[in-house]
Amino acid sequence: MATVHSHPGQRLVLFGVPWSTYERLLRAFAERPGIRLTYDRGTLELMTLSHEHENRGHLLGRLVVALTEELSLPLKGGGSTTFRRRKRQRGLEPDECYWIAREAQVRGKTEIDLRRDPPPDLALEIDVTRSSLDRLAIYAALQFSEVWRLEEPNLVCYLLDAGRYATSTTSRTFPGLAVADLTTFLKLSGQMDENAIIRQFRAWVPQHFPGGPGAPP
Repeated sequence: MATVHSHPGQRLVLFGVPWSTYERLLRAFAERPGIRLTYDRGTLELMTLSHEHENRGHLLGRLVVALTEELSLPLKGGGSTTFRRRKRQRGLEPDECYWIAREAQVRGKTEIDLRRDPPPDLALEIDVTRSSLDRLAIYAALQFSEVWRLEEPNLVCYLLDAGRYATSTTSRTFPGLAVADLTTFLKLSGQMDENAIIRQFRAWVPQHFPGGPGAPP
């Protein structure tokens, strides 16, 4: 196992890391939520998360939760759970993730195994400190159907189609939602407190979805 390069306080990348070592490191860092591990066929990246990264991810996550509440949709949050498949030699932790359409399939489960359980319907990526690895390719290998990635200054929606992601202006998880609309609310961060942003967002949702709770326009 050899060190490729490191950026103090940001990221460390290692080559030639066996799967067993990756799993041992996951256990070792289980109580260190500020460190994210990404594994791709022998390459391991350890990244520390900044306050800016965590703050933006938290606000975007609150918008998702508020949207499901306003539309009366089911929800199970997965936070930054580690998702991995040994057979595919890949693993990562989203910034946030959610089961919505497939919530009933994981309801009440305390452990998720992608060999038998569905991946989340939606994952959030905050691309403030850029990863050295192709995290979208890892999400695709793990079969996440939709990923929202905040690529400053825009929020970009990626939908999985035939094993690859393509950008989309609208969400599959929330039909009728243009993810660019959420950027307006994300940009309010620093201008008003989070609760005020969420209240404004909740007032916006029924105007955008006039068909009523759970119904696309």
